[in-house]
Amino acid sequence: MTRHAFKMKLKPGVVAEYKKRHDEIWPELARELRAAGISDYSIFLDEETLTLFAVQKLSETNTAAGLPQTAVVKKWWAYMAPLMEVQPDNAPVCTALAEVFHLE
Repeated sequence: MTRHAFKMKLKPGVVAEYKKRHDEIWPELARELRAAGISDYSIFLDEETLTLFAVQKLSETNTAAGLPQTAVVKKWWAYMAPLMEVQPDNAPVCTALAEVFHLE
């Protein structure tokens, strides 16, 4: 199991809507994430900068790299695009973060 962390950015004035949409995450999206080997997935918010910090565990046999090609992920990205900084294909602008400390 490995941990993967990254950051994303919200647009101003959308924090409540972003949280609401994740509180109501689509069951088919959650299934797709789990099937790709993702578990223990959390997203945290720095309210001062609107920076989102995400961390997830990936199984050794994960297929997470293929998720952007799935229909449900593309649909989710389109749904979330008005709330976040995104690429032309609606993928969130993500910056990978290096782990510098871990205590288990």
